[in-house]
Amino acid sequence: MNRLATSLSPYLLQHKNNPVDWYPWGEEAFESAVCEDKPIFLSVGYAACHWCHVMEHESFEDASIAALLNEKFVSIKVDREERPDIDQVYMNAVQVMTGRGGWPMSVFLDHQRQPFFAGTYWPPKQKFGMPGFSQILESLSEAWVNRRDEVLSHSGQITAALQQLADGTEENSDSDTTGETPENDLVLTACERLLEVLDLSLIHI
Repeated sequence: MNRLATSLSPYLLQHKNNPVDWYPWGEEAFESAVCEDKPIFLSVGYAACHWCHVMEHESFEDASIAALLNEKFVSIKVDREERPDIDQVYMNAVQVMTGRGGWPMSVFLDHQRQPFFAGTYWPPKQKFGMPGFSQILESLSEAWVNRRDEVLSHSGQITAALQQLADGTEENSDSDTTGETPENDLVLTACERLLEVLDLSLIHI
């Protein structure tokens, strides 16, 4: 069993026997990421989510993928029904960064909890035009180790642009203005540059 075994969440308890060394959301996870100098993999879902169960069976129960996660990342599992605040914050990022959202939500964070890569469901191996989860993990780990400054720079730009977008949305909530905003362009530009840094230009998230 992993650290989710003491959770009160039915969804988190479903993952207690995964070979992934899951942490619940909390300071222990973030301190471990800093101490071990690893990026954070945040997985958000809920008990009745079909694709959450599919990704668990295909990837989180797979010994090789679990070993990759345990070696190169600190993995956090969140129940969106238990922590809707966390879900909303990172779903906003996923939707702006990828143009869509959904669950399972899969987000990679730096030590400041800023997202630098995001998506939803990925199959374990590349198929149907989708990248494999193991491929994504290897590429992100390589970039974190060898091109950290560029990754952090662009993750900071993404977070700043997301904040500007959120501020603009609040200011214009009573207006009828629609369409692309300068802030959204900033997010898209930052994401495109980050994909180049990560050498993931062929990955469609």
